[in-house]
Formats: sequence, structure tokens, C-alpha cells
Amino acid sequence: MIKKFEQISKKPGFLKNNGGLFFRKVRKNKFEFKTKIKKIHLNKAKNTHGGYICSIIDAGAGTAAHSCANNKPCVTISLSIKFISPTKLNDEILGSVIIDKKTSSLVFLSCTLKSKNKIISTASGIWKILKYKIPGAGFGG
Repeated sequence: MIKKFEQISKKPGFLKNNGGLFFRKVRKNKFEFKTKIKKIHLNKAKNTHGGYICSIIDAGAGTAAHSCANNKPCVTISLSIKFISPTKLNDEILGSVIIDKKTSSLVFLSCTLKSKNKIISTASGIWKILKYKIPGAGFGG
């Protein structure tokens, strides 16, 4: 059974201030996240700013890494992003994350962002699983 999307941006921070991000687990190694493009996410060309695209990928994929690492804190080591197509005001973006491999200390994953069934961005990344808690840290900031 696929879980419902839940808001992960509950604590004050960048993503909460920018509209938040919704996340869900689809199956053991597959996760999804989504957001809706607002005026504050646009660049001068009226397309979604690339920095915002990077931020939602980092947060959504990072939450997937955290989830597959038994909720241990994870930090981004490497994130490679390719921008394919633009999105506009009011477009909904759906991110799909596949965990390619998990070791005792690393999570390797790939991510695809779509809007209106069209690929807008792809990414691959590596997350480090931390062996200790980060004081005051939360996920989905």
C-alpha cells in the first residue's frame, strides 16, 4: 500500500519558508516528493529558478536517504543535476527517488523530477549516513 504524502517541512527553515515539500514512501527503495511552484520560486524569465530545483532535489532525495538508512541522519556528499525542461507558476513538480545502493555508511540514489508527465530534471547523488545525532537537526528544513 502506498502511503499518503506528508509535509516534511515542519520546522522553521528554508523549505518551510518557501512552501514546503511533501514526501511519501512508495516501496522499500522508491520514494516520491512533490511541491507546487509559487511566484517566489520564479527567475526573471518566469521559469522556476534552478536553485529552487536543486533545493527540492536535495531535500527530497535526502529524506529518501534518511528513510532508507533507518532514520539515521544523512548528509549530501555529491549531487549531480541535469536541467531538462522549465516549469512555470502553479506547475506541480513530482520527484521520484530510487535507492540504487545502500551500504553501512553510504546511500547512492537517482532522482527524476516531472511536471505534467514531462521530465524537467534528473539527478544522482551520494549521501553519507552519520553514526551520531546532530544536535537540533531535523529533516525537511
